[in-house]
Amino acid sequence: MGNTPSTAAQQCLTNALGGKQALLAHQNTPLYQAIHVKPYNLDIPVNPAAVTYPETAEHIAGIVKCASTHKLKVQPRCGGHSYANYGIGGTDGAIVVDMKNFQQFSMDKTTWKATIGGGTLLRDVTKRLHDNGKRAMAHGTCPQVGIGGHATIGGLGPTSRMWGSALDHVEEVQVVLADSSIVRASEKENSDVFFALKGAAASFGIITEFKVRTQAEPGESVLYTYSITAGDSKAKANAFKKWQALISDPTLSRKFASQFILSPLGVIITGTYFGPQSEFNALNISSRLPHKDESVVVLKDWLGVVGHWAEDVALEIGGGIQSNFYAKSLAYTEDDIIPDTAVDKMFAYVDSVDKGTLLWFVIWDLEGGAINDVAPDATAYGHRDALFYHQAYAVNLFGKVDDKIRNFLAGFNKIITDSLPGHDLGAYAGYVDRALGEEGQSKYWTGNLPRLQQIKAKVDPQDIFHNPQSVRLAK
Repeated sequence: MGNTPSTAAQQCLTNALGGKQALLAHQNTPLYQAIHVKPYNLDIPVNPAAVTYPETAEHIAGIVKCASTHKLKVQPRCGGHSYANYGIGGTDGAIVVDMKNFQQFSMDKTTWKATIGGGTLLRDVTKRLHDNGKRAMAHGTCPQVGIGGHATIGGLGPTSRMWGSALDHVEEVQVVLADSSIVRASEKENSDVFFALKGAAASFGIITEFKVRTQAEPGESVLYTYSITAGDSKAKANAFKKWQALISDPTLSRKFASQFILSPLGVIITGTYFGPQSEFNALNISSRLPHKDESVVVLKDWLGVVGHWAEDVALEIGGGIQSNFYAKSLAYTEDDIIPDTAVDKMFAYVDSVDKGTLLWFVIWDLEGGAINDVAPDATAYGHRDALFYHQAYAVNLFGKVDDKIRNFLAGFNKIITDSLPGHDLGAYAGYVDRALGEEGQSKYWTGNLPRLQQIKAKVDPQDIFHNPQSVRLAK
């Protein structure tokens, strides 16, 4: 059948979409790759059998039924930001369910619970919550990412230390399952499915709407940046040691968010304190970090705060632009503090190694706090004990990612893992890394993987919701 759906499958999809030809694209559709497939990571070409644009849950149920009948795989796409293009199937010949038409929104002003369509981008989540009672929820900083993937894989962001991850806000969903049923799932109803959706949803179903708890927007926030623009590897290593000591302080306020960003431009330590400047000043952060260019901005406008995050240097590179890139991540617990000798080695390596590209960065993100309050087996999300993560990211502006670039990032991670023998550092499923192969499943979901495999065997025995690193059926 190749990558073009058979005439029968095509007819089935057309019927599922109520006969609306505009809601279906396939190989013979003009500009199929450029307009409909739109791979985010140009390094990983994927050729789906069809891209669908359903408008109702019933449309999605029909698409899933067609896939089952014609033995095709299905993957949902919201923002389309998968690092390995799993939102476009991840394997050739899959059906993509693009969620852009699912934009419903409502706010219950007695409970302050919001209903959010599964196709909403984070920038619109922020705006709609703000416009409906100055509410907010925890989520990442990249405005073009969609809530459909983000709030089902983890969804970490600056407010997560106070409020939990994005998926911790989710209290109920409407989801289309592999048997094409449309069900509600929560802790009370279809609780096994709900467990799986909160961390591994792409393997289990397509969420059409989320019901989430919200928080009142912080009234005043302090945005801080400390820059070390030049400096040798020793100065950068020293800055990292100070930052790591600061963030691993168990008494550190949950209102404090922080990132350490290493790039060709130098080192930036940046973040937000969700409270008045007097409280931030009392933390005496500047005395605990290297004395370099310091910038502190106080904002009372929440949309301004969130907008400021999106201007981050790394996001400008990695935000909405398609490119050839590769990324690797590590999850660190409080027991995985990088030893000083390894920190020195890490920064010396970055200064001396041939990276194969001029465009790269490493971001360490402080997490912990409220994310760690939830039991490790309460949701599929596998890293409840993570204190911080790093994401190393390299772009080739001139073509495919080559071995030199891959080896740079792999070598960087190896210095850290070699310095912590016996520590099994996980990886974040939001920074999907194809090089991990099927080992990725245990890196992403750790101890929750066996339960996920059992649920998978029960609710998706045909493995319809499939990508190269999705949860497999229990044997």
